[in-house]
Amino acid sequence: MRDFLITTDSNSDLPQDYIQKLGTIIIPQYYSFGDTVYGDELNMPPAEFYERMKNGELPQSQANNPAVIEDKFRTVLEKGYDIIHIAFSSALSGSYNNVCMVANELKEEYPDAKITVIDSMNVSLGETLMLLHATKLKENGSSYEEIISSLEEFKQHINVQFTVDDLFHLQRGGRVSKTTALVGSALNLKPFLTVTNIGTLISDGTARGRKKSIRTLVERMKETLEENTDTSLPVGIVHGNCLEDANTVAELVKEITGFTNIIINDISPSIGTHAGPGALGLLYYGKLKPAPKEEN
Repeated sequence: MRDFLITTDSNSDLPQDYIQKLGTIIIPQYYSFGDTVYGDELNMPPAEFYERMKNGELPQSQANNPAVIEDKFRTVLEKGYDIIHIAFSSALSGSYNNVCMVANELKEEYPDAKITVIDSMNVSLGETLMLLHATKLKENGSSYEEIISSLEEFKQHINVQFTVDDLFHLQRGGRVSKTTALVGSALNLKPFLTVTNIGTLISDGTARGRKKSIRTLVERMKETLEENTDTSLPVGIVHGNCLEDANTVAELVKEITGFTNIIINDISPSIGTHAGPGALGLLYYGKLKPAPKEEN
């Protein structure tokens, strides 16, 4: 039986120490300021990225590069490994389709190899939670097929509670409607967003003021946990250059839910392009994700 590697993309926001520890192959996602493209060999520190956004510069996000995907996958296949790739939500980017296209081409060249591309239907550390779940299963002896089956079920339970300082960046990128953006910026209302069971991003209520929105973020997590939830599971917290607020969320998670295994990381610029400075995300295993609903 061939061994296999579990890969993902940089939109997973997998912390660097995890990348080094697990030896994970990462497919880069790209972003740009003007004509300068970042994301692979050229990168920008997240703090600098969000500061430039605060100063009025508007970056653009770009999908992954098929040539880079091919190069990274080919390196794995040449070593005799199969691949399970956990991809950013296909409902939010064309990156999943790019990976599938490359995988299909390589399977013709390597007929004995298996390459499975899983649409995470999720974002950011939601992908990381899937990666860690798959890695644990692999370490415990689960087969390639068993891990794929488990991931397909597991991903439907990865909840996302997200809040942003304003919805301008999401609206500019077409992620939410103009009406939602206008409501979110009025009366100091801080909007909440969530990811649906088909990987789309929807608005899901508001709170008045930043302090209230941070606590509500965690209260919403509490409401969407299953009974007898395994509090040893990791919880992800991501932020758009607001580490102090992320740490506050972490303390509230411990206080309100009892989870203690918490991963905190920056929101990668390719996602931050749409979320903007001050964004906060909370990602965890909970009840089944909601179905899409029509925005007013």
